[in-house]
Amino acid sequence: MNTSTAVTPRSFLWALRVCTVALAAAMALAIADAGEQRTSWAGNVAIAAWAVLVCAVVISEVVPGPVGLTVVRVVLPLAVPAAVAALVLGAPLWGTVALALSLLATLVALSAETAEAFAQAAAYGDERRLPLRVPAALLLPMGLSWLVWCALTLAAVLLVGAQQWPLGLLSAVAAGALGWLLGRRFHRFSRRWLVLVPAGVVVHDHVALGETLLIPRANVALARLAPANTQAADFTGPAAGHAVEISVREMVLAVLPATAAEPKGKALHVQSLLVAPLRPGRALRALAGANVPVE
Repeated sequence: MNTSTAVTPRSFLWALRVCTVALAAAMALAIADAGEQRTSWAGNVAIAAWAVLVCAVVISEVVPGPVGLTVVRVVLPLAVPAAVAALVLGAPLWGTVALALSLLATLVALSAETAEAFAQAAAYGDERRLPLRVPAALLLPMGLSWLVWCALTLAAVLLVGAQQWPLGLLSAVAAGALGWLLGRRFHRFSRRWLVLVPAGVVVHDHVALGETLLIPRANVALARLAPANTQAADFTGPAAGHAVEISVREMVLAVLPATAAEPKGKALHVQSLLVAPLRPGRALRALAGANVPVE
């Protein structure tokens, strides 16, 4: 069996859906077991919070797209610390099952194939969207800010469940405000793609570029894995891992994001450029399939 055809973005999307359904049931049972060790009020609060989380994730998976990808990647990992809390509070069996399923679901949600499935679900017509990697320097700040939001969210649920109203409501307001801010910022990284269209190749990345860059197909000279000594303009962020270098026959105009010194962005004429697809090999195969010369 050819694993390259079996392991597809669509198969990962369905795996995520199956994991979510199983996790929803296991976590509900874990919360019920933990609630029996505390009070019915605490259990009801936890169940209500879990129901809101599941609804948000399920809707995002049923109607996938960039917004859905942001919701799934921000909200679904909350199940991991929630399962740990249920395990500690008195649900040894179902808490363990929920923890295992939450870890599996989080790994699937954060995979490159899942990102491509969500991106492609919102593509227009004959368009192939290949998600780009997050710049390496932003990974730690994003992770730390998510942990703060996660702690505030769980604290709000536990404090309200314990009827500690002032602290619980304060935590809920703080979690809501931070969640709104992070959701807007994280969503920018769900909309970064290398796009193949009939007219050519598009770099849709408002993190590294001030304007979407379109390279007409006839102007694309070569695509390849970037060598270590490349002199190509780096539009990866920079991101870790292998980059794809795209060379053109005639220079193209790229505009960098606006800064305080250059509010309209800085314009560059480039002969070659670097992008960082999540799966460079898949990107090169897609480029070759679009009749782009690939080395």
